[in-house]
Amino acid sequence: MKRFYFPISNASLFILLFLVVLFSLNFRLVQPSSSYTVIPFLCFSFPIVYLFFIYQTKKPKPVYLLDFTLFKTPHTFRVPFATYVEHANLVFDPKIAHFQMRVLQKSGLGEESAFPPSVHYIPPQPTFIAARDEAELVIFSVIDDLFAKTGIKPREIDFLVVNCNVFNPVPSLTSMVINRYQMKSSVKSFNLGGMGCSAELISLDLVKDLLQLYPNSYGLIVSTEIITPSLYLGKQRPMLVTNCLFRMGGAAMIVTNRASDRARSKYELQHVVRTHLGSLDKAYQCVQQQQDDEGYVGFSLSKDLPAVAGEALKTNLTVLGPTVLPISEKLLFVRSFLRRRFLNPKTPPYIPNLRKAFEHFCIHAGGRAVIDDLETHLRLTPEDVEASRMTLYRFGNTSSSSPWYSLGYLEAKGRMKRGERVWQIALGSGFKCNSAVWKCIRTVSEPAEGAWADCIDKFPVNVPDAINL
Repeated sequence: MKRFYFPISNASLFILLFLVVLFSLNFRLVQPSSSYTVIPFLCFSFPIVYLFFIYQTKKPKPVYLLDFTLFKTPHTFRVPFATYVEHANLVFDPKIAHFQMRVLQKSGLGEESAFPPSVHYIPPQPTFIAARDEAELVIFSVIDDLFAKTGIKPREIDFLVVNCNVFNPVPSLTSMVINRYQMKSSVKSFNLGGMGCSAELISLDLVKDLLQLYPNSYGLIVSTEIITPSLYLGKQRPMLVTNCLFRMGGAAMIVTNRASDRARSKYELQHVVRTHLGSLDKAYQCVQQQQDDEGYVGFSLSKDLPAVAGEALKTNLTVLGPTVLPISEKLLFVRSFLRRRFLNPKTPPYIPNLRKAFEHFCIHAGGRAVIDDLETHLRLTPEDVEASRMTLYRFGNTSSSSPWYSLGYLEAKGRMKRGERVWQIALGSGFKCNSAVWKCIRTVSEPAEGAWADCIDKFPVNVPDAINL
């Protein structure tokens, strides 16, 4: 038999009962001549007050983004095109090097993206020690900056989530962070691996749910991809593309449900929507880590990836749209649906005007083709995808942290105003499409800092269709 669930504690229940009785007795004393009795009043008032308590308990608690920081790669780590082409010719066969050069020409990357030191060696040295060194550099750098920026102490953190797709050592990356910062023994830690480029918003969704259960808490999220073990040294072309796109990067953020921190927070979380197409073989197999015939491990990107990504985005938008679009756009969508259903099945579906729901867009900077496809399918303008294009140009594909580099770009440009909404979109293997909607609490007017500080005045730049190498 299903047991009845009390959404409030026994102590709260007794306090509620005591208050109702006290109010009843007081009412009786004020009106001694009336025929009023306590018992009928209790029977009437207690359910009403109890339902109010249920509503207050069940109502989602606001989740605030206190602040975030981005990893800024040292200048000595950058990999200009000339350096990449020279190293590729020394490490790979001429045909393989030429193929990578052609991919790089149309990649949308600039001259400032960075590789870790292990990849700069000839031949590269993707050792376990080098991967751990890269992880410590990226993760500790963004956390140090975040604690200094917010004034939060490590022992105040209640939840810790670290997501990294490929590199998952033992002890875990979360244990590495806890040991470095001497966090309290009660901290709840989660290490997410193999979740692809959309892992950051999965981490956010996890912490959001935890904050609904634990009041007055802080959650620390660290999102990165360690490039050292991801380097592919084989000859399979679908697996060589990742060498040309993925670069060093990372982000850290602190989210909280403390009402006292709202005034100094930057954003309030409005929605997180996660959709997964893993039940479809075509979607499941479009991005896979594989081992080739020579024993080299890498990531194979299927030709079906753009189509799968579009379908995943459509599924995600179908769930998110009704909660964020104005009624005018909903009516236009319904009209289009009815026309296709009953009048002309060939009528193209109506694509809502998303600029009526969001002022800013932070699309996952997975590659030029990804940004182009989303710009077309969502009917966005070049200004809408500017942050994502400049993120790809300056930092490359930093995997799950890329939407935060795009948001950092918008902040550095002074475009985030109070009350405006920003939509973060992330696509990842599996195949997954995750999105988050933030509302700006206060105008971000401080000077540009962090990863964009020394270069924001140069942007936006014109990214040519192909670079002459």
